[in-house]
Amino acid sequence: MYREEQLRALLKGRKILIAGYGREGKSAERLIQRLVPETPYTIAVQVEGGKWRDESDEWHEDWPFDMVIKSPGIPNFQFSTFNFQLTSLTDLFLQVYGDMTIGVTGTKGKSTTASLIHHLLPGSILAGNIGIPLFDILDGLKEDSIVVAELSCHQLENIHRGPHIAVLLNLFQEHLDHYENYMGYKMAKMQIGLKQRADDHFFWCADAIELDDLVRSQAMPGMLHPYRLTDATEEERMLLNACPLEGDHNRSNALVACRVAMLALSTIHYPLPTKETFASFQGLRHRMEKVGCYKDITWYDDSISTIPAAAIAAVRALGRVDTLILGGFDRGIDYTPLVDFLKESPIKNLVFVGAAGRRMLSTFHFPLSTYIVEDDYKKIVPWCAEHTPQGGVVLLSPAAASYDAFKNFEHRGDFFREQILKLNQNEKN
Repeated sequence: MYREEQLRALLKGRKILIAGYGREGKSAERLIQRLVPETPYTIAVQVEGGKWRDESDEWHEDWPFDMVIKSPGIPNFQFSTFNFQLTSLTDLFLQVYGDMTIGVTGTKGKSTTASLIHHLLPGSILAGNIGIPLFDILDGLKEDSIVVAELSCHQLENIHRGPHIAVLLNLFQEHLDHYENYMGYKMAKMQIGLKQRADDHFFWCADAIELDDLVRSQAMPGMLHPYRLTDATEEERMLLNACPLEGDHNRSNALVACRVAMLALSTIHYPLPTKETFASFQGLRHRMEKVGCYKDITWYDDSISTIPAAAIAAVRALGRVDTLILGGFDRGIDYTPLVDFLKESPIKNLVFVGAAGRRMLSTFHFPLSTYIVEDDYKKIVPWCAEHTPQGGVVLLSPAAASYDAFKNFEHRGDFFREQILKLNQNEKN
């Protein structure tokens, strides 16, 4: 294992609590068992009422731990009264492997951008929030490895070292239930650059005025690389035109992926990306994904859309949308920008789902042509088929989380697709 001793030194002699036992908690346990099997550790999980328990005891302040490896979804404030080092797998990984890591974060677009960078860098390793715990890739690491890591705000909030190349795509209101306020969320994301070193590189989208102002107000230690879509060179525009991703937001993300790849490849003397490389990139599922055609109606799954800006970007990217499905779990996000956008939009049919959808509807202070309030996608999809004209487009871009009715946005998108397939099957029968 590359740099095994450096990693072992971070864990050896500690009394460790693993908080949370999902994908990352299990990865943390495997790491301890492999590197420091003599080190005592305990696993704690949340039970009903939000309380913590280990194998026998309820959480109490004199638990004998000096390190807590926290799973990403657990808020920091749950540990505010305890006196021990709070860390995470991401924090430990970057302390040892940060100099060989490209980190990508942002409210939206980070999975696609990280995947595109990985696609442009031959032999790179993709991991992180995209579904592969960082310590599950240890056996593949070598001296010349490049790790492309998608990083969430939860993974970044406790880091002590930023990645060698960091990308911050955008910032919008999200995860407000996890932080004291919006600024707390933004500063969690900003750690990706604030914890860099002088010889590191930080890219951010200067087209986003709020983000640009925030970055320029901070003492960023690394080399700064603002990027704007309008500043793309002729060569870059040629590459972006070959990329199959639709919409200006995707073109902006493709631009920074291109620049990051060029920077990384310049140090290892690999061939630079070509039009053919960009053209061969396959977009990720549930991101403006064309999922079916029924009665000459095209259906798109953009279930990843959990904020207003994402829904607006999807509508703009497609150009024509006749029926839009909105709503789900309500996290208190401000929907005013989306309502204002839809007021000027030619979209004829709207579907409002869940508590978020009902709150959206309550803010519409202008007449709507055709709409329903419905939570059951088994009814929503047939309604969309009935009200969307032939040659039209149905878009699922909810601008809300899915946890009221689904396990996650993937589950929501898959269920939506299943209902479209059933329409086609019923038509054949």
